[in-house]
Amino acid sequence: MNKHFFSDMGVMFGRSMRHISRSLDTIITVTITPIALLLLFVYVFGGAIKTGTDNYVNYLMPGILLIAVASGISYTAYRLFLDKQRGIFERFHSMPIARSTVLWGHVLTSLVSNALSVLIIILVAFIMGFRSSAGVLSWLAVAGMIALFTLALTWIAAIAGLSAKSVDGVSAFSYPLIFLPFISSAFVPTNSMPSAVRAFAENQPVTSIVESIRALLSNQPVGNEIWIALAWCVGIMIVAYFFAMRAYKARI
Repeated sequence: MNKHFFSDMGVMFGRSMRHISRSLDTIITVTITPIALLLLFVYVFGGAIKTGTDNYVNYLMPGILLIAVASGISYTAYRLFLDKQRGIFERFHSMPIARSTVLWGHVLTSLVSNALSVLIIILVAFIMGFRSSAGVLSWLAVAGMIALFTLALTWIAAIAGLSAKSVDGVSAFSYPLIFLPFISSAFVPTNSMPSAVRAFAENQPVTSIVESIRALLSNQPVGNEIWIALAWCVGIMIVAYFFAMRAYKARI
């Protein structure tokens, strides 16, 4: 590892964050859809959905947060695509810096910008009546779970940003990720679904992550779900990281 790896990464992170600070509309755009879904499901559909809880916004929150992250990482893919198209990688690689830090700068920016979006959505949810009996450790566990989920999706976004041939291609990859929470226990219990849909919903990563976050926020035992959720996040992150680095090295 280059002895200046962390200082180089700090420079690349600062560069990427400046892009975010100059276009705060990206964070606003990322939060609009999840907040709109929160309002729609709580105030329009909430009364007709039976979840076994009196506070539907509490039930809904984990899935909304994951949708926010899935929306946010599309901008990471877009910024990587622009750097690739404009020859930014080649310019940085001609300098005496650790080459992988150019990619890591985007990844860390994704983590921070998505954290800001999540905080905004949580504040809106509190205004709408969201309440949690979770303690500090449970909240830290929730933050860690969302951070792992963000990193996993960010490395997938990196693959898309480095491999896409057009802006349309780099934008389209996030749609299935945004749609995935709708076929999970994020909005309704899986036992209300047809058998084939239920089988998929109960065995895809979003359901275990949603159930773990929901249990932590309500200060309930998480059981084995949290280990399944962690396995999904870590597994996806490792595989996506491997292919993202391959795609990145192909650009060098």
